[in-house]
Amino acid sequence: MFEYDPYAELARLKDFPRMTLTSADFTEGQALPKECWGSGMGGADRSPQLSWTGAPEGTRSFALSCFDPDAPTGSGYWHWAVYDLDPSTTELAANAGDGEAGSLPAGAITLPNEARAERYFGAAPPQTTGVHRYFFVVDALDVAHLDIAPGSTPAVLGFNRHFHTLARGILVGTASSD
Repeated sequence: MFEYDPYAELARLKDFPRMTLTSADFTEGQALPKECWGSGMGGADRSPQLSWTGAPEGTRSFALSCFDPDAPTGSGYWHWAVYDLDPSTTELAANAGDGEAGSLPAGAITLPNEARAERYFGAAPPQTTGVHRYFFVVDALDVAHLDIAPGSTPAVLGFNRHFHTLARGILVGTASSD
């Protein structure tokens, strides 16, 4: 079966230097812990702990997202999208994506996910759809602020961040309800 990797496709447009993105909650290619699943699937909608290194000189902010390209939508499913993270930020604690004031560093902006909530929405792979991959991606950006309209979609963030990315870190977790 063909495994579509949306970030590999983007590299054909512009290849970015690599950063390292890790989590204390899961390792590359392994299952997300149940707490990081959606509440409707027995989870807690808790964003995982994330840390990154290797941002290049000139980094003025970070953007972070979580995307499931395996959702049965034809366009994937955005679980989380945050931008304007201060360049001194190199880690987000578990549950930083809860949508509560003060959970993210000051100045960070969360866009609505596919459920239209400005927070992390946990893994929720529907029955019979196999293993889903959750791409957690952090980009080091050359601007301190992305000029994006409030309420924009994560895809709009993706478009805008693409033109300002200096380096990218990717960490993929999995989930399956089969």
